[in-house]
Amino acid sequence: MSFPQLPQPAPGEVLLICTCYEDDKALWGSLLDEIGGRREDDVLVLGDSGVRLHLVEGSEWNYLHGGNVPALVQGSGLVPPVAVLADIPVVYGGDGPLLVDLGAIPGRGVRVPSARLDETLAALLGGTLTFDDLVRDMDRYGKYQGDGGRPAFPAPTTPTRRSFPALPSTDAVLLVRTSFDDEDGWRALLDELGGADESGWVGSDVDFDEVDPDEFPLTALVVDDRAFEGLTPGQVPALVPPKEHTTLVALADARTFAEPGRPLTAVDLYDTPGQPAVLPCRNVGSMACNLDISNMDFHEFVAEEGVEPWWEE
Repeated sequence: MSFPQLPQPAPGEVLLICTCYEDDKALWGSLLDEIGGRREDDVLVLGDSGVRLHLVEGSEWNYLHGGNVPALVQGSGLVPPVAVLADIPVVYGGDGPLLVDLGAIPGRGVRVPSARLDETLAALLGGTLTFDDLVRDMDRYGKYQGDGGRPAFPAPTTPTRRSFPALPSTDAVLLVRTSFDDEDGWRALLDELGGADESGWVGSDVDFDEVDPDEFPLTALVVDDRAFEGLTPGQVPALVPPKEHTTLVALADARTFAEPGRPLTAVDLYDTPGQPAVLPCRNVGSMACNLDISNMDFHEFVAEEGVEPWWEE
């Protein structure tokens, strides 16, 4: 799947993009009613702040994800630091709109309550709030100042590097090595996951008759390339090609080789792009399977601060 470029926003405007369609008709759910504002052609002017939302409709952006947005935004300099998505969780789940970072770490996302979109955008555009502030203050559901509990492993907001190549395109899982200080530990991790075959996959020859459903084996394409050294969760969504619906990206980072259970950092690509969930490597296969069949949501695997995660009980 490929997407066309998004419209060029006028100075001071923020793109509000509908990414959910039925029979080519844009579905906004109740979002436009909830945020209110005054219509001026294809612009919605919000409340007392005067924030201007440029409404973007077109079925060619159906299923557009937050991580794909930065590459489709035209221009530079005058482009605002954020875009807003009305996506499937908004239309069918009643969630708040997804704010997508276009500046600091392009492609990561945070949700805000619809009623607070006006004040949040005004603060971002006015410089009294940064996207890092949103990320640092989101709950385990990916919502800014939400009441869902603090994540035990907050998303880092300081990238070690700025430039990375695109990740491989796949509709499965990517296992990406980001730490290269422990070669023996890396080999032990691959062995624990069943070993990589000649094509670079782990778990590709699983005997499902012998599978423990509580520890479903991970099937993933392995990316062992120093070009991704230091990659952080927030940087991942923008690197995933839109051609395939990749289930998730799991990072083998420094924590993997320093802590018991060889924990991997799984990265949300859709509900809250860039949000991390840290799990023992033996549990990531079950996570991927449940996400793939829409049996569970990503936030159900995000450990809450001070609470024993359900997979450790």
